Amino acid sequence: MNPPRKTLTMADVARLAGVSPMTVSRAFKTDSSVSEPTRLAILKAADDLGYVFDSTASNLRSQRTDFIAVTIPSINNANFADTVRGLSEGLKARGLQILLGYTDYDMAEEERLIEQFLRRRPEAIVVTGGRHTPRARRMLENAGIPVIETWDLPEDPIGHAIGFSNALAVRGMVDHFVAKGLTRIAFIGGDTTRDTRGADRRAGFIAAMQAQGLDATRLIAVGAPPISMREGAGAMARLLETLPDTQAVICVSDLSAFGALTECQRRGVAVPGQLWIAGFGDYEIAEIAVPALTTINPFPRDIGTRTAALILDVLDGKQDTAAKIAISPELMIRQSSH
Repeated sequence: MNPPRKTLTMADVARLAGVSPMTVSRAFKTDSSVSEPTRLAILKAADDLGYVFDSTASNLRSQRTDFIAVTIPSINNANFADTVRGLSEGLKARGLQILLGYTDYDMAEEERLIEQFLRRRPEAIVVTGGRHTPRARRMLENAGIPVIETWDLPEDPIGHAIGFSNALAVRGMVDHFVAKGLTRIAFIGGDTTRDTRGADRRAGFIAAMQAQGLDATRLIAVGAPPISMREGAGAMARLLETLPDTQAVICVSDLSAFGALTECQRRGVAVPGQLWIAGFGDYEIAEIAVPALTTINPFPRDIGTRTAALILDVLDGKQDTAAKIAISPELMIRQSSH
C-alpha cells in the first residue's frame, strides 16, 4: 500500500516559484502589491503541483464566506435549474459561489437546511416561495443577512421578494379559455400543501372560474409533487371517465400537461378538436409536443438573474430598503388551444 501523500501547502508553491509564502498568499488574493509576472509564476507553480488555495483562514479574518445559500424544491425541474443558472451567472464575476439545498417540497426540510446554512454564515440566502414553517421564518428574520424569497410575491415578505402571483397567472389562462367560448374547464393538480405554488395555481383557477360565474369544481387530484407525466396521464384518464363533457384542461405543470395530452392521444381524443389542454412553466417539452402545448412562461432564468443583481446591490450598499420585484409571466398560446 502506498503511504498517504503529504498535503500541499503554500510553502511548497513558494519554493517552486522562488518567492515567500506571504507572497503566494497575496497572489491568490490578487493583492496589488504582487506584480503580474510574479502572480502568473505563482499560479503556474500551483497548477503544476495541483495545489488549491484554502481561503478558510482568510475568510475568518475578513468575516466573509463568499457563498450564497439557495434552497429549491426540486433538482430535476427545468424551471428551477434555469433560475439557479441565472443566479450563478450573475454572481460568478464577483467570485460568489452557490451552496444549493434541495427541499423536495418539504417545509420541514427547508427549515433544517436554513438552519444548516445559517451556521455557515452565507453572504445572503435565497429561498423558493413565500411560505415557511414558523421557526424557519424566525431564523430568516433574525439572520442578519439579505433574505430573498423567489417564485412568489408574498404579502408579508421577510426581506426582498422576486417573483409573481401564481394565482393571477392561471387566472389569465382561464380568461383566455372563456373568451374563446369555453365554460366547462377542469384543473389537474395543486391538491397538496407541499407545493405551495401549485396550490396557489389551483386557488387562482377556482377564483377565476367563480369570477366568471362558472362551475369551479372540475378538480382532479394527482398527489404529492413533483408531478410526473405519468401522473398527468392518470389524472386525464380519470377526468375523461368522470367528466367526459369537459372542454378544456389547465394542468399545474407542463409535465402533467404532456402526460394528459398523451393520454388523449392514446384514447383517440382530438386535441384541440375535442379538448383543449394547457400547462405551466414553458418547458422545452411544451414547445416540441405535437400539438405544441399552450402554457405560461414564468421567466425562471430572469428570476435568477434579477436575484443576483439584487444581491450584489445589497452587498454593495446600493439597495438599503426591501425590494419587491414583480416578474410578469407570459401566456404562450400554441396549437393545443387553437
